[in-house]
Amino acid sequence: MSGHGAPKIQLDGAEGLTVAIVASSWHTEVMDGLVAGSEAALAEAGIEATLVRVAGSFELPVVAAQLARTHDAVIALGVIIRGGTPHFDYVCAAATDSLSRVALDSGTPIGFGLLTCDDEEQAIARAGLAGSQEDKGREATEAALSTAVTLRGLRA
Repeated sequence: MSGHGAPKIQLDGAEGLTVAIVASSWHTEVMDGLVAGSEAALAEAGIEATLVRVAGSFELPVVAAQLARTHDAVIALGVIIRGGTPHFDYVCAAATDSLSRVALDSGTPIGFGLLTCDDEEQAIARAGLAGSQEDKGREATEAALSTAVTLRGLRA
């Protein structure tokens, strides 16, 4: 599992950050787990986030770009499950590349919680649900908060 060796991220200093979550609507069970993991990490840091739902993962970057203008960090959550056509490859590449571009162009951390899985079992294993091996919603949120704290310190 990819979470092996992950660092323990400290969220000291995250107080007062403005955060938004943008989450796709496909694969409800997985998305509910990702959003719950993100919201739990934010609650532990004392942050209440704005939650915005979009149709699918392809729509995450444009909404993340808008949210990055008014928030200290944005958490992008989605899941793309491989099908029998190249559509999977195109959507994964476009969403990933565009979310990276949003972060670099805006200077706002974008928590990368976009699961790109071969099947639903892999997605559920990463969704932070009961019995899941990983909680990618929490991990993406912790990474974005940590980066936002670092940037706040560098800008001070």
